[in-house]
Amino acid sequence: MPMLHVHMLPDLVPHGELADATVVVIDVLRATTTISAALANGAHEIFPCPDLEKARQLAAGMEPRPLLGGERGGLKIDGFDLGNSPAEYGPEVVAGRQIIFTTTNGTRAMSAAVDADRVLLGAFVNYSAMLEVLEHDQNPVHLLCAGTNGEITQEDLLLAGALVEGLSDQGRIPANDGALTALQAWRALPEENLVHALQESHGGKNLQELDFHEDIELAAERDRWPAVGLLDPQTMTIRPSDSEQAIVDAENSG
Repeated sequence: MPMLHVHMLPDLVPHGELADATVVVIDVLRATTTISAALANGAHEIFPCPDLEKARQLAAGMEPRPLLGGERGGLKIDGFDLGNSPAEYGPEVVAGRQIIFTTTNGTRAMSAAVDADRVLLGAFVNYSAMLEVLEHDQNPVHLLCAGTNGEITQEDLLLAGALVEGLSDQGRIPANDGALTALQAWRALPEENLVHALQESHGGKNLQELDFHEDIELAAERDRWPAVGLLDPQTMTIRPSDSEQAIVDAENSG
């Protein structure tokens, strides 16, 4: 049975650990939540870019003009169309559009997964769809938490724990202490307290200081936007995939 690992920060992943594996990048507050919202609302393609100037350069060379989305310090970047709030990425804004997307933590975690065989983007808002895809995946699975500015964050650890629980029910075997720690954290939390737990997390406190209270509530809403983002590690593009096609891709992996 394929093994299951949790890495609490990108910098804690052993060298070469992600090769030939399926990686789920987790940035609950807010990158992977926002990407799920964008894809569920019809975005055609998303280009994650950790470097701000490269994001601008990439957008300048594209026709038709893509949307620019993302944040620095939690706030929308000057000259960008959108910030990093999932509520901004409604169908009237993103349907059929390409998006250049850059954030402080999430897009950097995606870049750390480039050696993987497959890269998925996980959030509470696509939890069940993610489990459905991973149930058919033959690779070892690594859950990669983005953290915040190099620090472990509770919100990412809790989602990792929820996924460990679901994947363990499918027969996967937790293979490192990170997986066991995440599972224990999740099981210690009554699910009705999830919003409060996110509010009390590092990322949650940062968002509340910036008055993004609604984003925390949206990020805690399980299965609100059941779109699985699939990141191509070679081209660094994220495309929407319904569960059926994602399952076909998973069965062909490994």
